[in-house]
Order: sequence, then C-alpha cells, then structure tokens
Amino acid sequence: MLLKSTTRHILIYAATIENNELIPSEQQLTIDVDPENEFSWTDETLQKVYREFDRLVDDYAGEALTDYNLRRIGSDLEHFVRALLQSGEISYNLRSRVLNYSMGLPQVVEDAAADTKEGAPKSVTT
Repeated sequence: MLLKSTTRHILIYAATIENNELIPSEQQLTIDVDPENEFSWTDETLQKVYREFDRLVDDYAGEALTDYNLRRIGSDLEHFVRALLQSGEISYNLRSRVLNYSMGLPQVVEDAAADTKEGAPKSVTT
C-alpha cells in the first residue's frame, strides 16, 4: 500500500519514481512542492522547503513510517510555505491557471511614495 500525505501545496509519497511511476518504498520519501504552480519560486526558496523537509524527516528517524507521521510532516511543511509567503520570500503566481489565494488574500498596502506619480501600491500577503 502506498503511504502518502497530500496537502494543497505539498505531496509526500513513501515511494520512488521509476519511469514516471510511483513505486511504493519503505526506504525513501518523494516530495512534490506546489504541483499546481500557485506560487512563484526561486531556487533558493525551493531549497529552503527541501531542507525543512529533510529536517522534519530526520526528526522522525527511528519511528515507524506511518500515514500519521507523513501527514504531520506534510502539515508542518504547509505551514512553512505559508511563512515563506507571509515573509515575502515567495508570492502568488499571477499566471497560475487558477487564482484561489489558498493561503489568504493579498492585501494592498499603500507605499509612502504612492502619493507621488512614481509610487504605486504594492501587494503584501498576510
């Protein structure tokens, strides 16, 4: 049986990928971050998610590989992605096929320079 954890932006499988197929494994976890491309990522921010994933997996070292443990890791990573969005390290991908703002509506904050013609509102997510 394939163990997995699926949240809106994080998919984790107890599996390897062979010929584009998931093969169940008790030795390896495979992660898919933001499969719907809802966010705009840099290599650096994506690496932060992978490092956090590795840290969380290390925290569970020696424990049984269970559905529950995978869901906890997935949930923690989902919160981590939200923190990246709230800190401005990632942003919504406005070219995504569906704009549903699943992590909260962006807020428009007026810049001090917005009173001049050079300034413009900027989008910040809370």
